[in-house]
Amino acid sequence: MANAVLIVLDGVGVGALPDAALYGDEGSDTLGNTAKAVGGLDLPVLQRLGLGNLHAILGVAPAERPAAAWGRLRELSAGKDSTAGHWELMGVVTRVPFPTYPEGFPPEVLDPFRAAIGRDVLGNCVASGTEIIARLGDEHVRTGFPIVYTSADSVFQIAAHEERVSLPLLYAWCRAAREILAPPHHVSRVIARPFRGGAGAYARTPNRRDFSLVPPPGLLLPALVERGVAVTAVGKISDLFAGQGITHVIKAKGNAEGQAELAAAYRAAGVNPALFLLNLVDFDTLWGHRNDPPGMARDLAAFDAWLGGFLGQLRADDLLILTADHGNDPTTPSTDHSREYAPLLALLGGRVGGESLGTRDSFADVGATLAEFLGVAPPPAGTSFLPPLQAAPRG
Repeated sequence: MANAVLIVLDGVGVGALPDAALYGDEGSDTLGNTAKAVGGLDLPVLQRLGLGNLHAILGVAPAERPAAAWGRLRELSAGKDSTAGHWELMGVVTRVPFPTYPEGFPPEVLDPFRAAIGRDVLGNCVASGTEIIARLGDEHVRTGFPIVYTSADSVFQIAAHEERVSLPLLYAWCRAAREILAPPHHVSRVIARPFRGGAGAYARTPNRRDFSLVPPPGLLLPALVERGVAVTAVGKISDLFAGQGITHVIKAKGNAEGQAELAAAYRAAGVNPALFLLNLVDFDTLWGHRNDPPGMARDLAAFDAWLGGFLGQLRADDLLILTADHGNDPTTPSTDHSREYAPLLALLGGRVGGESLGTRDSFADVGATLAEFLGVAPPPAGTSFLPPLQAAPRG
């Protein structure tokens, strides 16, 4: 039986890519700058695996003998979006960036959306999610008009109060928007942003839902399913792939629940080969987008502690990969994603020691590695790094 586990630390980048200046992200370094902002990170498990070997992080020294192979991934896809990042991890490179709307959405988008939902909208601007519900929440509650906004990323976000607009209705509005947003307005994600509370105290709830574009041909996941590999998606993973190549969906509201659900699903794995995918969204949503380095540091420490326990459950020769989908530096003035390298830590259960995997040419190297490990043809892009993992001695 072969099992593989991929954990994506959403937004946890390790330094600006060479083209970061094109995105206004010079100097971005989610892990490095967070560590400096809080006086150092305490991540003993990740340090033992080799996190300090792949990047300079205050408080996380390089390990003399890292327990995992370590490196970093360069993103080939245009942009810095979660959808493009996850698609590339599974072998599909997005060469043309998804459209963005720094001036808001044009009439050819909003007019059919208004007609579809039978009411007007508020906002239609670039905004922080917390700021815009504070500014327009009262008017939304009074009128029932949804708050539509975007960011530097390719997103069409719809915010609504859960007591004013039911979740099923909000999700239906998102599906309507997803159908309307066809090329050239094919934003990568329509996002439901429900909130609760009263005037002056509105707060987003965990009932967010993403409605992504359907990935183009070449994605690894459907090929795995065709070969009998069970693919379990925990958290927002299934949404990002529009359900393509996913056999089991486990919803999770936040990192702690996602980690617990992954561990339970992995323990219950049967005799057939399986891939488990987990996205840890809180690093991005709660800390990166809100410019909160202490929160980021606390959640990284919590993940580190959980990871120590999970590693003790990892079966011999099962594959574990830790990485990210983009950066989201909480120390910069921007509250948006940042164009960064992704960290890479990888190991096979029961083996000790690792080696440097260097700077990989693409996020797609993860998909190529998973394909080789699970015995399917590789996706169009990517080079496997499985051989060095298999060369590590058994403990």
